[in-house]
Amino acid sequence: MRIAIIGFGVVGQGLVEIMRDKGEILRQQDGLDIQIVAVCDTVKGSVYHPQGLDAKLLLQAIQSTGSLDSYPESAGLVRGRDSVSTIRDTDADVIVEATWTNLETGEPAITHIRTAFHAGKHVVTSNKGPVALAYKELKSLADAGGLLWGIEGTVMSGTPALRLGTTALAGCTIQAVRGILNGTTNFILTRMEDGATYTEALAEAQRLGYAEADPTADVEGYDALGKLLILAAVVFDHPITAHQVSRQGITHLTPQDIQHARAQGKRWKLIAELQRTDDGVQARVAPQMIDLAHPLAGVSGATNAITYVTDLLGEVTLVGPGAGRRETGFALLSDLLEIHRISA
Repeated sequence: MRIAIIGFGVVGQGLVEIMRDKGEILRQQDGLDIQIVAVCDTVKGSVYHPQGLDAKLLLQAIQSTGSLDSYPESAGLVRGRDSVSTIRDTDADVIVEATWTNLETGEPAITHIRTAFHAGKHVVTSNKGPVALAYKELKSLADAGGLLWGIEGTVMSGTPALRLGTTALAGCTIQAVRGILNGTTNFILTRMEDGATYTEALAEAQRLGYAEADPTADVEGYDALGKLLILAAVVFDHPITAHQVSRQGITHLTPQDIQHARAQGKRWKLIAELQRTDDGVQARVAPQMIDLAHPLAGVSGATNAITYVTDLLGEVTLVGPGAGRRETGFALLSDLLEIHRISA
């Protein structure tokens, strides 16, 4: 399998680290021989070689200089291609789209994925924007070309939240989805229950790298909202827009609110929720007091979880990491393995 990686930040590097460390195991156990033929990043540069690039040397170049310009020169190596020409003109079988997420326009990822499908290439991505905003169009393009689009990493990183809903629970009617889909807010609420104020908990989350300098996307519920759009489109086959989601963050919660929940045998969690109704789908993101007996109440720290409410099995809850370098790299790998199995 020949792949081109578009975007070489934390996620793209995480995938290459896995390939460096487990490439031989993947070949022996799964029959998957991944060859990186191109890497393109708007900041770090671009390299392409038709005979493949060395995973170790790619990572060494980034670690030593922060740029792909220091990747060793060799006969046949091409530098400087932009993302669109890398997708369109290189001989990759699969495009790994790992650029930054934009939940307002979905760009540049939508253009990257559209270009790949027009060029007859499979795509895997961890980028929420294209799935949240253009799932129906892009899925139709893929289907029309007999192509595969792997998107597992867009909801809970490497934890298979989408495969659970679309594959493992096939045959069930999923009536509702409820989840802790943002690890930053869950960490903050866990620390507040330990006695910290919101400000103290946020500062700790920022020190540990769970929260950005501007935490708005997390603490005001926008990140969880984006993941709800994906779940609605992919699992419910009912695309919705951000304007159809009721959204409230956690910034208003006080230590008194935490104590009030504890006194009732409950715990605050930022819950992203979809519910089937006679009129379609209702969606909201909001803090809720969860009974301590429910599995979601026991999910602490930066961990994520999702509960599917089904007609045949009742409630099924999946717990696991929702972010991280290797965790999201694994999500991309799991999609590559799925393409390999289907295409074999």
